[in-house]
Parts: sequence; structure tokens; C-alpha cells
Amino acid sequence: MAKAKVTMEVGNDGVAVITFVNPPVNALAIQIFAGLKEKWNEAAMRNDVKAIVLTGYGGRFSGGFDINVFEKVHKTNDVSLLPDVSVDLVTNIMEDGKKPAVAAVEGLCLGGGLELALGCHARIAAPRTQLGLPELSLGVLPGSGGTQRLPRLIGLPKAIDMMMTSKPIMSEEGEKLGLIDAVVPSKELLKVARQWALDIAERRKPWMRSLHRTDKIGSLSEAHEVLKLARKQVKQTARNMPQHLACLDVIEEGIVHGGYNGVLKEAKVFEDLVLSDTSRGLVHVFFAQRATSKVPNVTDIGLKPRPVKKVAIIGGGLMGSGIATSLVLSNIFVIIKEINPEYLQKGIKTVEANIRGLVARKKLQQDKANKAFSMVKGVLDYSEFKDVDMVIEAVIENVPLKQQIFIDIEKVCPPHCILASNTSTIDLNVIGKKTSSQDRVIGAHFFSPAHVMPLLEIIRTEKTSAQAILDLMAVGKTIKKVPVVVGNCTGFAVNRTFFPYAQSAEFLANLGVDVYRIDAQIISFGLPIGPFQLQDLAGYGVAIATGKEYSSAFPARIFKSPLLDLLIKSGRNGKNNGKGYYIYKKGEKARPDPSVLPIIEESRRLTNIMPGGKPISITDQEIVEMILFPVVNEACRVLDEGVVVRASDLDVASVLGMSFPSYRGGIVFWGDTVGAGHIYKSLRKWSELYGNFFKPSKFLEERAAKGIPLSAPAATSSASRSRM
Repeated sequence: MAKAKVTMEVGNDGVAVITFVNPPVNALAIQIFAGLKEKWNEAAMRNDVKAIVLTGYGGRFSGGFDINVFEKVHKTNDVSLLPDVSVDLVTNIMEDGKKPAVAAVEGLCLGGGLELALGCHARIAAPRTQLGLPELSLGVLPGSGGTQRLPRLIGLPKAIDMMMTSKPIMSEEGEKLGLIDAVVPSKELLKVARQWALDIAERRKPWMRSLHRTDKIGSLSEAHEVLKLARKQVKQTARNMPQHLACLDVIEEGIVHGGYNGVLKEAKVFEDLVLSDTSRGLVHVFFAQRATSKVPNVTDIGLKPRPVKKVAIIGGGLMGSGIATSLVLSNIFVIIKEINPEYLQKGIKTVEANIRGLVARKKLQQDKANKAFSMVKGVLDYSEFKDVDMVIEAVIENVPLKQQIFIDIEKVCPPHCILASNTSTIDLNVIGKKTSSQDRVIGAHFFSPAHVMPLLEIIRTEKTSAQAILDLMAVGKTIKKVPVVVGNCTGFAVNRTFFPYAQSAEFLANLGVDVYRIDAQIISFGLPIGPFQLQDLAGYGVAIATGKEYSSAFPARIFKSPLLDLLIKSGRNGKNNGKGYYIYKKGEKARPDPSVLPIIEESRRLTNIMPGGKPISITDQEIVEMILFPVVNEACRVLDEGVVVRASDLDVASVLGMSFPSYRGGIVFWGDTVGAGHIYKSLRKWSELYGNFFKPSKFLEERAAKGIPLSAPAATSSASRSRM
């Protein structure tokens, strides 16, 4: 890989073109900043240089600050590793320098890259260049003057929107807003930028210092109103995250006390935020997601993925139609097989409705939707399976049915065809037991709704070939999922880790804790919905079917509650029939149903676990801990058994598959943030009070005793039992 460097070429026209080079996206490594300072100072002192153009190598300006530096800061707690860019380089050397500078941007101009461009005196862009400040998505704020200069160029409302959402805009919109001075064809970019820089030097064009502008800010009272509204929105949309409000405070500082004071406050707040738990969690998830693409003995043995052009899906229900939607949107031809014309028609219509929904929400263009419609076909038998590259079985969780399907597809599909199951719980060795092509049997576990949720859990058995795994990983990436490869066991990695989640909630309900309070505390922690509303949405049949699998696999640590059976007996089935713990009416927000309380009381009477027959007294924090510590405990068993390649894979899977808050870093990372010692002591106390359901695992006990993080790689004794 090319070494990060900064080059400078001075043309006969007197323009110094300074280029940063750090492929593939010209990330702003520490040596880039040092090189920029050196070259800028050299250009300032040279008599043959009239003006400067700043650009990036290889058709990209810059993807932003090198976040490997954040990782180093998090490991060392040393903020002095961060370079002084904002005041020293961008403000003093670039913006207040004696020679005008123009940024020539194309491809990507994000984060620190855009902030460097904002420090120049004009910005020329190639068409469709991405411009954005996504720093809040990593738990920090723009730290090189972006909070001050962007509002001064495009106005406060749009600047706040760009920073709060971390969403980029295109250069065409940037030109309309005043962020970009001109959009020109890529081949003319440098020529126009050079001339523009000379025009500023010779006073034919204005020499604009962004930090000194106030014309787009509006009056102080208008600015206060905009900021007040933004704060209100942020409190609803970004709960538990400090960076959004901190960013608004820094913007306000600059408006009230001037841009330079804003820059000084921004630099200080940036350092505080880098060391926050939120930044640590978000940066961890960022790197953890990258690491999922490295699977030992699969991605490192020289294999190449084979093309998958045609996929058959057996079962056109909610999951099957969702998977089909994902595939056709990525130009993979799909055959949906159903058992009768009515089910088949329903499945095809669901795929079409999914696609139309994307068009309606402006996430897909009509011509691409039309192409997707043409890529799906319905069948009632196996006659068209002779040339498929992969089959995904997506029928109900019924072992004999799944086994028969695998016997049938092995006979009719070509010998290279991957035989995949979308089971969420059942051991793949059981499903593929009666097939002879064990090396082609694999799990492709999508999460519902499959065309929306970003995780693809790939389950390998001891016999699954590296080629089949690699092929499915490639399909996952093609359809814009994040593939995480895991070992085979009941529930696999994600559902296995989270199976105590609903049971903990039911345990608390049977101890007398209000179910709506439980849901509220889990939402307050950062999950989108609580465990009882989740049961309502998934349907009680799913919970009962998967519960049976876990009861037979892990009988010693199951909590059996009569609650779901009582709800079903009373004619409730959650959202499916509008009645569960909540009442569901079309077009209305779900609301608690008081008539469910006698059913919960009946469950409490039958389980009879309330101490002295009275509801327990419990704090909000204890509610969260009693629900999530058993999940961390099960994650420890998953790690100990080698079900995942690395602990961070389980973090990514928990965030993308179970909507665990990304700013908490994933389930294992959060466990380490809380501390293995505290989790172990709490579980031991509850297990003494309430029994085996809370019993700490050996892995957790060892880690707590030795002070070793849960995420540290397992010892060799554990690795020898690995399911990977």
C-alpha cells in the first residue's frame, strides 16, 4: 500500500498544486497533516507561488480523518495523539495565510476532508461529489472548524441537518446552497481551480474567509429559534448520545461569541467526546463490522467466490418474500416456489409491494423497480431448479418438513448449487441429516423484515465447504447485507445469545414488575421497542416454537412462564389480531391494553415466585440489568464454545440483527463497559434468590475472577471445542 504523503507541484502560472496521497480514499493520517503544514508554509514563502490549489490523489479528495487514530486514543486514553489541525493548520496557516487557496474536490469530500476544503477561499467540484460531515456517527463532532464554517456558508438550518444526520449531499446541491463555487467536468477541475485561485490573487474574484462571514447566519434571535428546535428534535431522535447536543452548543458559541471562539470551543469539546463511552462504542462497531469480512480458512486460502445469478426460494411468506426482494433489487434472478397458487400469488404480490414501497419512499427509481419486477418468477414444482446456483429454504420451523425439502432439492439441483436454510433456531445438522451433499448445506439466516434488516448470519456446520461459505458471503455483500459467519448450534449466535431476553422479561413480570415499565426502561436504554411489544410484533406462535427448541437444548437454564399460553387462550395474538400486551389499530400508535393485566396476574399466581406473594421492589437500572445481564451471560457461553470467530462479530450481529444500540458498542463491548465483575456478582445474587436461570457461566466467572475482558480471545482449551 502506498505510503501516506503530500506532494506539491508549482506550475508556470504560479499556482502550487498541493495533493494528498493516501489510497484508497486519501484518509487524513497524521503524516498527511504534517505534510500539508510543511508544503503550505513552503508555498507561502516561495516568491514564484501566487496561489494554491488543494486536491486529492486518484479522483477522490478525501474520505476524512483516519479513524485508526481514534482507536489508538481509545486504547491509550491519550488525546495528545490527535493533531492540532483546527487552529494551527486550517485557521492560521490556510484560511489566514497570505496566499489564496482553492479546493478542487471530486469523488469524496467528507469529514476532515470537507473541513480542509472549508478552510480554503473557494471550492470547485466535479459532478456528483459527495460532501458531508459524518463525525457524529462516530460519537464526536467535526473537529477542524466544520461546526463554524459550514453554517456560515450554507445557513444554519441546512448545516445543522447535515451534521445531525451525518448524511452527505451532492456537489450539485452544494453549489445551490453556496458551499461549492462551481461544478465543472472532472477533466477541467484542476484547470478551473487554478484559474480561480489566480483570479482571487489578482482581486478579480473575492477572497472569502468562511470563518469571517455572517451574511448566512441571520439575526441572533432567528439563530436561537433554529437551535432551540434542533435541540428538541435531538432529544427525541438521539437519546443517550452526548455528541448531538454538544455539537449544537459549539455552533451556538460561534454565533454568539464569533467564529474563532467557536473554533476554540470545538477543539476542546472534540477532545472530551473522543474519550466518551459513546465514541468508543461507535468506533468499535465501525471496526468490528470491517473485521467480519475476515474468516480464517475461508477468506485467506486463495479461493474466489463463484457467481450466483439465479436463486430459488422455497416459501413465499414474510421471510421468503423479503429475501426475494433483497435479491432482485441486486439483479439476482429469483424463483419463488409455493405449495398452491393462492400462497404463490400472495408471495409475489408481497415482493411487488416491498419494491413499490421503496419507490414511494424515494429510495428506488421507477426504472430500477420495473427491472426488479421482471427478475422474479413463481413456480409450484421443482422443474425450474435445474440451473439454480443456490436454494434458500424459508418455510415454517418444522423439522420433518425441512428435512424432506433438503432431500428433494438435492435431487433436482445442479451439483454446484448451495443448499441453504433460513431457519432461525434449528440445528443445521438435523435439517441436512438425510442429504449426502453435507458440504453444500449452510444456514442463511436473514432477520425480519429481510429486505430491510442489514444482517445476514451465515451458519456453517463442520462439513460446510469453505467455497460455499465464501459464495454466500459474496451474495450477502452483493445484496448490501453485512455477512457474519458463525458456528452451528441451536439458535446459532444471535438468537442463541438473546434467547434469555424475553425470558428475563417474563421472569420480572412474574415477580410483579409492571410490563409497561419494563418496556419503557429497555427503550430508554436504547432498543427501539421493549421485550413485550417485540413479542406482540413477532407473533406468539414464533415465541412458542423457538421456546421449545431452547427448552430441549438448554433445559437447565430455562424459565417456563405460562404467560404466552394464557394470552393465546384469551384470544390474543399480538399485532397479528390487534390484541396483545398492547392494542393495535391501523394508523394509530400501539397503546397499552389494561384488560391484559388480569391475565398477567393469573400468570403470577400460577408461577408463584413473588417473595412472600408480594411484587418485588426494583430500580430502573436493575430492570435493565436483570433483562440484559442474562443475555451477556449467554454471550459468554457462545464465546466459550467458539460459535463466533471473534467477540466483535457478536457485537456487530447484536447491533444489526437485534437493534442493540450501536453507541453502546454491541452486547459484549457493553458487558465489558459495565464490567464482568459487576455482572457476575449480580447474576450470582439473583441465582441464589431465584434459581438457575440467572446462574453465571464458567466463562463469566473466570473472566470476573481474573479481571480479563469478556472480549479477549478465548484460551486454547476453549478454541479446541470451537464450532468454527
